[in-house]
Amino acid sequence: MPVLIAACAFAMTLVGGFVAQRIGDRRHLVLGLAAGLMLGVVGFDLLPEALDMQPRDVFGVPAALLMFVAGFLALHIVERSVAIHRAHEGEYAPHAHGHGHAHAPVKGIGLTAGAALVGHSVMDGFAIGAAFQAGSTVGIVVAIAVVSHDFADGFNTYTITRMYGNDHSRARLLLGADALAPVAGASVTLAFTIPAGVLGLYLGFFAGFLLYLATSDILPEAHSPHPSTSTLLCTVGGASLMWLVIGLAG
Repeated sequence: MPVLIAACAFAMTLVGGFVAQRIGDRRHLVLGLAAGLMLGVVGFDLLPEALDMQPRDVFGVPAALLMFVAGFLALHIVERSVAIHRAHEGEYAPHAHGHGHAHAPVKGIGLTAGAALVGHSVMDGFAIGAAFQAGSTVGIVVAIAVVSHDFADGFNTYTITRMYGNDHSRARLLLGADALAPVAGASVTLAFTIPAGVLGLYLGFFAGFLLYLATSDILPEAHSPHPSTSTLLCTVGGASLMWLVIGLAG
């Protein structure tokens, strides 16, 4: 049963990636929606799960929240250390300042972000398998949440990878890996279960990583070429959609 449900997550991830590819010149709406979905996943799904799985405090602060801040700062430090300057003038274009130095999007950041989303999807598969080990009712509730938000995972994996200058083939390769990841994760749980505390720390770290991408990179990119009300509504709508999905699943 867990592997079969993970196969549904596989299909939903591919649907999300397909939508991201076909959106065309409404890219600013895609980015606004992606940022809202990511914010909703962080606030309504990842952080609550991380705190539940890892309740231990470290010097008065939950360990999962320390990892959340560490994930946010880790990506910030990486970006600052390589002096990233991305263009807002054109889609995936190099950027030139007045002093004549050009700065192209750093493809490695997009690949790293995509790989992190693949890792998260593996954890989704683990979550499905572990939940079914606890009981069929718990497993079904977790499966609904995972399959529902895997549309956003596929959507975000393709969008983030392309936003940092990677070509379609690389984005599709990561999308395929992201789709297969829940199946792989669920299959592994047939042999053993990841300790909940370790999983909670990972989810906290990944939540910080995802929040940084949404607020520091994706939202500014969405609003720079098209500072419109429609982009803002897509962001709010994305967050609200995740709230609805998780609320119905719970």
